[in-house]
Amino acid sequence: MAAKKLWGGRFKKNIDKDFFNFQRSVQYDYKLAEYDIYHSTIHVNALKEAGLLNSQEARRLRAALNDVFKELKEVKFKPNLSCEDIHTDIQNRVEKRVGKLAQKLHTLRSRNDQVVFDEKWYCYKEGIYILSLLNMLLSSLNYLGSKYKNVFLPGYTHTQRAQVVSFMNYTGAFFCMFERDFERVDNFVKKSSIYIGSGALAGSAIPRAAYSEAMKKFLEKTGAQSIGSKSTMVRNSLDNVASRDFVIEFLNILALIQMHLSRMAEDFILYSTKEFAFFDLPEEFCTGSSLMPHKKNPDFLELVRGNTGKIYGNLMSVLTTMKGLPLTYNRDMQMDKEPLFSSVETIEEELKIVAKLIRQIKLNKGKIHKVVEDQELYATELTEFLVYKGVAFAKAHEAVGKLIRYSEDEGVKVKDMSDKVLKSFNKHLTHKDVIRIMNPEYAVASKKSLPSPKVTAFLKPSRKK
Repeated sequence: MAAKKLWGGRFKKNIDKDFFNFQRSVQYDYKLAEYDIYHSTIHVNALKEAGLLNSQEARRLRAALNDVFKELKEVKFKPNLSCEDIHTDIQNRVEKRVGKLAQKLHTLRSRNDQVVFDEKWYCYKEGIYILSLLNMLLSSLNYLGSKYKNVFLPGYTHTQRAQVVSFMNYTGAFFCMFERDFERVDNFVKKSSIYIGSGALAGSAIPRAAYSEAMKKFLEKTGAQSIGSKSTMVRNSLDNVASRDFVIEFLNILALIQMHLSRMAEDFILYSTKEFAFFDLPEEFCTGSSLMPHKKNPDFLELVRGNTGKIYGNLMSVLTTMKGLPLTYNRDMQMDKEPLFSSVETIEEELKIVAKLIRQIKLNKGKIHKVVEDQELYATELTEFLVYKGVAFAKAHEAVGKLIRYSEDEGVKVKDMSDKVLKSFNKHLTHKDVIRIMNPEYAVASKKSLPSPKVTAFLKPSRKK
């Protein structure tokens, strides 16, 4: 039996049981309960300001809402699956506490206004939490980079050895990616504005001043400063209930974070293979094989990589849902919640774990040192040396290319060639210069466009969840 609904006066027949189960959302939108209680509390205060509730009625309704909120915080709140949605569930819980007075709680408001309010506050609060998790990740990258600051690593293009880089430059690349993600989330949070008073679509009969005062007091009480930094009164009621731009924007930011996590995971997986053997991944984040006793599989990183399809799909799902909807609210928009919750929860879990994993990565210095002895990694530095000797770049490029090919064909290392052989490729090449140039310290130090290697100061979010 379905619980008491917020609608139904014009209907003679009961809702079809299968259709009710198909269309209900309480099984997932209960995650918005906290923010729906916020909306109801503000609405009660606005009704009092407007003279539609007396002080005693407002006090009793607030007390009932506080009871539900306490139940939620003590993890005793279990969604009632016989309710259509979380708005109905909370309404019924209030009615159990205050009886018929609860019939006044929904006075002159719509679930259309509630749900957009709830989702905006959800995105705001989860955004703050994601900032703290990104900060942990940035700190971990800093830690790993500084721990191995004197290590040099082969850099790759096209998955082929290219040039030597410092390990701090390598970890710094991921630092820069996640730093941009941090800034995107931070900007999203800072510009958050949560409106109230749209009604179903046309606005509310409750005076704007009443809503404004109620919202102002509530924001001051909760300390949601960035939300309160802008006008929180609805600018255009149709746009407010019809738009999910903020959901799509948040999902887009999360998709970018996921892309960076996936790329980093792929690097770590590759570098931990026997073929590379640069990294030793911590066992705590790996699993074994049920058949092959020797296996140490990078399952967490593979799952991160695998989750990328889900995160991208969540973004595309909401974009596709919204692309053809007429103004204003349509029930299709109920489909934005599961993708939103899915992406947020997945990203939060991944960020939390990967920050711990990174701190426990160990480098196989011996293996890395052997690889950076590869003479081809220094071909570019030899070319640059010739350029600074006055050789045209095209000629220098050609000469070094022929030198490397000769080395391969003859099976002789460039470092072992005599001055006579080297000068046959270019008169400026000498054994002494080749020895000096073809080492990682020289290669990294020769890059004058880069700042001096140092530990990057990680970002510190100003808000907490």
